[in-house]
Amino acid sequence: MADDLIPAIDGHCASRFSRVREKFNENFRQRDERGGAVSVWHDRRLVVDIWGGWSDVARQTPWQRDTIVNFFSVSKALCAIAAMRLVDERKLDLDARVASYWPEFAAAGKDDITVRQLLSHQAGLPAIRAPLGDGAAMDWSVMTQALAAQSPWWKPGTAHGYHVNTFGFLVGELLRCISGRTIGTLLREDVAGPLGADVHIGLPASEHHRVSEFRWPGNPATPQIDSDEALMRWNTYWNPPGISGSHWVNTARWRQAEVPSTNGHGNARGIARIYAALANGGSIDGVRLLSREAIEMATREQVNGPDLINQRPSRFGLGFQLTQPERPLGPNPGAFGHFGAGGSLGFCDPESRIAFGYVTNDMGPRWQNPRNRALLEAVYASL
Repeated sequence: MADDLIPAIDGHCASRFSRVREKFNENFRQRDERGGAVSVWHDRRLVVDIWGGWSDVARQTPWQRDTIVNFFSVSKALCAIAAMRLVDERKLDLDARVASYWPEFAAAGKDDITVRQLLSHQAGLPAIRAPLGDGAAMDWSVMTQALAAQSPWWKPGTAHGYHVNTFGFLVGELLRCISGRTIGTLLREDVAGPLGADVHIGLPASEHHRVSEFRWPGNPATPQIDSDEALMRWNTYWNPPGISGSHWVNTARWRQAEVPSTNGHGNARGIARIYAALANGGSIDGVRLLSREAIEMATREQVNGPDLINQRPSRFGLGFQLTQPERPLGPNPGAFGHFGAGGSLGFCDPESRIAFGYVTNDMGPRWQNPRNRALLEAVYASL
């Protein structure tokens, strides 16, 4: 792409981490980046906070310092943090039955599913079998009632499969039953607000003016579904229509709703700020997010191996993706975080004292994303 068509990269980058700025620039010139931002903390200091490109699909409006964007599954880690805060407060027992907090959940053979199984994608509830209408993903009661009525697609605890779009509803309703607050309210009042982190689940209309459009590449044609497993995988992403974002992602209704697995909004600075606390034992600048014990519990491996949904290896703690050879979060074994569709990423590496946030507004490769990989490599080359 011609240099005169790319807005300048703006923001601050410490000289030691100049490689990160260079690779971010390369993403626009060589990897079809449209707009995004990168933020890195090292040793409790913000060392990279840069942004660039466009915040609209037409490439007319430059990305600004306070631009935010839908970062998709990066928000699953925010759900995990909210859950572990209740563990810290002794209001949630990881080995208790979910139904002991959410009685309706016991239906259809789910009475013995534990909180631990729910948080580690072992509950067998990645999809809803009953067809739901377009837009149902933005109706909390419709989604949680459908999940309460759904029988597991596999025997809970015997396998794992990525609960792509249901994870946030399941965890969010569990936490609502305990706390009386929605997952978006818990995030705003207990996490993002105290930390000053610009991340949201359920974005107020007053903030919509600074949201970047997201370029969704179109939806696949409905395939021939010839087995229950194929139905499970299809419904994971497409029942109800739009649950993954697709044609809803740039609408006010989507931005205001709480679709916790999928429609978190924010910027790289906000994501990295949260992970800076986790990399520092759970607190930063006098704000305690989680105890060290809760972080250790959440990042201890729960499952590792073939994923029944994505049909490739995955490795999870409690709500967090853990580094794995097929999709590394740097070179150290203790790194943890969560990727989002398009390549957005938040993670931390306590051993290297690194916290990282990256957001983008373009649906790049979902599994092996060359943009975030280049940025990660640049961070570690700078240490």
